[in-house]
Parts: sequence; structure tokens; C-alpha cells
Amino acid sequence: MANRADASIVLEVRGFSFWIGKKPILREVSFSVRRGEHVSIVGPNGAGKTTLLKCIDRILPGGEGQIEVFGRPLASYSQRELARRISYVPQGDGRLFPFTVEEFVLMGRYPYLSPFSSIDPEGRRAADRALDVTGTRAFAARRLDSLSGGERQKVYIAAALAQEADILLLDEPTTYLDYRHQAEIRDLLAHVNRASGVTILSVTHDLNRAALDSRRIVALRDGEVVFSGTPCEIMRPDALERIYRTPFLLMEHPHARLPVILPEPPREQVP
Repeated sequence: MANRADASIVLEVRGFSFWIGKKPILREVSFSVRRGEHVSIVGPNGAGKTTLLKCIDRILPGGEGQIEVFGRPLASYSQRELARRISYVPQGDGRLFPFTVEEFVLMGRYPYLSPFSSIDPEGRRAADRALDVTGTRAFAARRLDSLSGGERQKVYIAAALAQEADILLLDEPTTYLDYRHQAEIRDLLAHVNRASGVTILSVTHDLNRAALDSRRIVALRDGEVVFSGTPCEIMRPDALERIYRTPFLLMEHPHARLPVILPEPPREQVP
């Protein structure tokens, strides 16, 4: 755990536990994220990854322990204040909204609006920048329900960027996308992280992409942190087997100088 006096820490979770009813979902979770980092959260299904993001964004209130954002307890933020610090792109669930792309992206400016106020020039400039950086301006006049899955995901990220929050939370940002759109979303997030300095905390099941895209990786299993470290440290057969309880085959990536996971044939077909 990093030193609490470290001013570079923008998000710190300490001993955080969360229940749904009587069922424990998160157990004594602790980790921190520094300004400008891209941190991936990985782990088996049911490990509590999405729940953790929702607790950080206070979609799921409560729990025990401490979550601090820029050194302040999460509970001390108003919802409007928190939305200026954290934006959240949930996992795609198939729901479509009856808005144009431009209307939806402009909705990302809600933390800066008072009741009955309209978008000011600064807000419109922020939305325009988000449309430009995500490459969504070309279809700004189209309705969300007319877009492909990859195009919609870019729009959701554009709305989050228009929010101009310091921390971007993403839940499986490339789920259900074809390879081309996965690559475009990854390139977009890398640009936002490196060029704009946005801190990214992303849940993913793609271990190879987590290792290639992230600076650090946190792994959950059964609601507990079972690994926190660098991509090189996690991409080892013994480390991965402890997290997922299954063997892995790895080979060094020819360009990244980092081991990546190779798919294996069904075991009954192995001679």
C-alpha cells in the first residue's frame, strides 16, 4: 500500500468490504491508483470486479472500510462533486437511448449544470473535443439505436470524456466488439491516458490486453485482492494459476518483451 501522504494518489481503497444482503461480495479490498496511471482489474467471474467499480462511483452506496478520492472520503462528496472527479462507462447491456450522438455526449456535462440551465460555450467546447478525440463527430446527428456496437461504445466513452473528470472507470469496454473495434477502443483509451493524463481504472477479462495496455494490474478472487503488481509479475504460469486455478501456457510477445497467454486445444485432444 502506498504512503497516504503521497500526493500522486488519486484513488485509495483501504480495507473495503461490501455485502449484498448477507452475501459478502468484497472482502477487505485495498489498493491505490496514482494520477495518470492505467490500472486493470482482472479475476474470475463473480470475483467482485464490477461491484468494486460501482462502489467507487457510489452507484452502490455503503460498505465498510474506506474509499478516498483525491484524499477525501468518498462519503464527503456531493454527487455533483463526485461526477467532476469520476466518470463511469458501464458494461454494455444492450439498452439503447432515444437520443442523437451529440445530445448524448452533451449529457456528459450534467455535473456543471444547475437546474434548468443550458449548455454554456465551455460545455459545448468540451463536448466537441470529446467527439473529435473519439472519432464520433462524423455521426453526431445519428441516433444511438442506429449505430453499431463499436460506434456506440465510442459514444459512451465520448460522453464520459465530455464530463471532464479526472478518473475514468470502465467495465469491460471491449466486450462483444469485433477485433477492429476492440483495437480502436484500446488505441483511444491509450491516447486519452497518455495525451490527456486521464487516470484509467478498467475491469477486463482479457489478460493479454491488460498486460499490454496497463501499468499495473489488480486481481480479485472471491472478493479479495490476490495480486497487485506489474504486468511482468502477473504474466507467469504460477501467478496466473493461483488466481484462476487453472494452468496457463505463455510465450513472449515478439514486440512487447512480455509473456502473453496462448490458447490451448481441448485437453482430450492433446496427444
